[in-house]
Amino acid sequence: MLRTLRRPPVLPSYGEVADPARAAAQVLLLALLVTLAAAVQLGAVPVRAADWWAGAQALRGEPMPGSAYVLWHVRLPRALFAVLVGASLALAGALVQGLFRNPLADPQLLGVTSGAACSAALVLTVFAAAQARVPAEWRIAVLPAASFIGALLVCFVLDRLARWLTPGSVAGLLLTGLAVNAVAMAVVGLCSYLATDEQLRNLSFWTLGSLAGAQWSVVALLAAVLPLAVWQSARLAHALNAIALGEAVAGHVGIDVARVRRRLVVIIAVVCALAVAWCGLIGFIGLIAPHLVRGVAGADQRRLLPLAMAAGALLMLMADTLARTVAIPAEIPVGIFTALIGGPGFLLLLRSVVQRQGGHA
Repeated sequence: MLRTLRRPPVLPSYGEVADPARAAAQVLLLALLVTLAAAVQLGAVPVRAADWWAGAQALRGEPMPGSAYVLWHVRLPRALFAVLVGASLALAGALVQGLFRNPLADPQLLGVTSGAACSAALVLTVFAAAQARVPAEWRIAVLPAASFIGALLVCFVLDRLARWLTPGSVAGLLLTGLAVNAVAMAVVGLCSYLATDEQLRNLSFWTLGSLAGAQWSVVALLAAVLPLAVWQSARLAHALNAIALGEAVAGHVGIDVARVRRRLVVIIAVVCALAVAWCGLIGFIGLIAPHLVRGVAGADQRRLLPLAMAAGALLMLMADTLARTVAIPAEIPVGIFTALIGGPGFLLLLRSVVQRQGGHA
């Protein structure tokens, strides 16, 4: 009696092996598009299908109805600005975590966002009288410009101090950043103490974050700078992968760690400064976004960086949509929602890491 032979399972060829990172990228892109469509539709003013064509008609000199104006000049630039800000903060967070080889690292550790907050606090309180003498058409750019300059100034001071105190040490750079961050936040606290009631209200709202100041010019500026930052980050991805094995190992394979560190700090400073200059301090995006995709992207920075940017853009867009729709017609600071989304999510991720490591963090 002949036995029935079982056919061995057919293994997929190399080209047919599923790529988890590519699948995650497709899911994130689809979710981002769906959330973007919902963000421009939801709000106090209903948007109709005809409002989408009103933008082309306005270019021919025809009048634009009120709902179309809300769509093209308020919601659409704000939604795109949220995408760009979230992607920028996530990129900075992934670079900081790769540079310090610490998944708990955050761009705020370098003091860049604190430098922006320090400059904003000084403009809103100490230099409020000087700001009032600025021409009216320029006042809208005073606070973002001061925040940007403050962030870059902190970056310059951090680099100089780190070279002087702990030359060539990434850990020394981190400790120097913590000290600079403490000094900057002390200045913010002093400004809060000296501020009037109105100044304190403006400062509190700025530090909680808001995307209400989104404009097409700001979107265009960030859209022009972010691809350059992504291009430079992609060129440093191989060096980051080597640094993950240790500074000594990276040096043995020909990586100039000090040069890579300086370039990464500049990239982080620029993208963070542009992100927070117009929307204030927004936390958890740079910390949580890389964690969301690290399970499928692994430690390879070439895959981690774009996936983290997509996750950060999605989180930021969701948070901003909730911030302006939960309490219509009022608006809640978006930093509250990023903390509400990022805090519990980070605790769940931390718990999963502990469980995978057998109960040890």
